[in-house]
Amino acid sequence: KYYALAKKYLPNGTGGMMSFGIKGDAKACARFMEHLRIATQETHVADVRSCVLHPASTTHRQMTDEQLLAAGVTPDLIRLSVGIEDVDDIIADIDSALGKA
Repeated sequence: KYYALAKKYLPNGTGGMMSFGIKGDAKACARFMEHLRIATQETHVADVRSCVLHPASTTHRQMTDEQLLAAGVTPDLIRLSVGIEDVDDIIADIDSALGKA
């Protein structure tokens, strides 16, 4: 729904960011991120490297549980900013880490 704003403020394009949930709790998210070999745990985006974080325990940690849910930040939420690494390597890394979460 924000496509028009993205075109206005980012005329040269945007980066690839996605968010998804991990089965389980925040500990499962931590295990997933610990097993990634390409994506690094970082609290920023707009890098050429793939970065991953758990918003509930990092960027949004000051919020109450109720505020997190109201903002759409669930305990199982992972944010992944996709970098310029080889796509097959990124997919294999995520698949491997999911298997160990």
